[in-house]
Amino acid sequence: MESRPPLPPFTRDAAVAKVRGAEDGWNTRDPERVALAYTPDSRWRNRSEFFQGRPAIIAFLTRKWAKELDYRLIKEMWAFDSDRIAVRFAYEWHDRDGAWCRSYGNENWQFDENGLMARRHASINDVPIDEADRKFHWDLGGPRPLDHPGLSDLDL
Repeated sequence: MESRPPLPPFTRDAAVAKVRGAEDGWNTRDPERVALAYTPDSRWRNRSEFFQGRPAIIAFLTRKWAKELDYRLIKEMWAFDSDRIAVRFAYEWHDRDGAWCRSYGNENWQFDENGLMARRHASINDVPIDEADRKFHWDLGGPRPLDHPGLSDLDL
């Protein structure tokens, strides 16, 4: 049986750790690795796309990160309950033409008893930014450094 601690029911510290773990995973931009945090039949709504299952998650993330280059993400826990976490996030990326965006969004997550995410509902808006206005600066492919400001610190 797969397990992804921390497990529900969540405490505040466990919810914050779960969010940071998700942020670190997504910042790898490794679709296969990220998909392991979800149940094999996980149901997603991402913007206007609806899909289910790890193969669909891997396909989605592969397409996403082929388009959203130099992707860097910060997540922040907004609220939590025993098996649910609400998250706000922002990420910066650029397209193949070098146009930068900051994408803002909210996610609602529901977990199974093994700590795998069974449902993910995401609403996201893209805002064009100048490269000089970027706020997320750390090495690609790795976690956000512990001393890098979070969303509230950046007033985002």
